[in-house]
Amino acid sequence: MEDLAGIRDRVRLPAARRGELNAWSFHQLQAFIACKAKRAGVPVATIDARYTSRRCSRCGRTAKANRPARDHFACVGCGLAGPADQVAAVNVRARARMIWAVANQPIVADTPQPAADTSDKPPAERR
Repeated sequence: MEDLAGIRDRVRLPAARRGELNAWSFHQLQAFIACKAKRAGVPVATIDARYTSRRCSRCGRTAKANRPARDHFACVGCGLAGPADQVAAVNVRARARMIWAVANQPIVADTPQPAADTSDKPPAERR
């Protein structure tokens, strides 16, 4: 899920729509989603969604030119094209998976090595 902290500062809307935005409690929405996800056993990762709608999910190129129109995505590098929201959603998912993979890596301690003369094997026969 995108981190919605400070979203009112990041989003520019016409004056007629600002009332709708300011009436919505984004923190409460995130809290509800996190609570319901926890109850269902679904992990929630909060990610920084910056440039997810400008980054190509195939080649990784990030460019303002990748968004020729508000609703359309067309990568100038590899030619991937489609709805901008879908491309951004794939990028959000990829970032969340990366966070999840890093957070859930097993902690593997260094394997202790036995001291020189503490082997369980019998001593080698001398010639």
